[in-house]
Amino acid sequence: MIRNPLIKRTFDFAIRSIDLVVKINKDLVNSVVLRQFLRSSTSIGANYREAFCAESKNDFAHKLGICRKESRETFLNLKVK
Repeated sequence: MIRNPLIKRTFDFAIRSIDLVVKINKDLVNSVVLRQFLRSSTSIGANYREAFCAESKNDFAHKLGICRKESRETFLNLKVK
């Protein structure tokens, strides 16, 4: 059982992202965008979990910053497609 609601939400988002990619037709353009979308959308939860193993407050903040960047990239990829 996952106690941190954001860990659960980012995990669920990664699963839903994978499901979405599986359902979309893979032409040349879609393949490029979908590959990047899949990488960034699954990276959010991975980096969020990694933040809890940070070695310092600065490292924690840095890892959360990566989550934020990946979130913005995911949003962009959803909007362009």
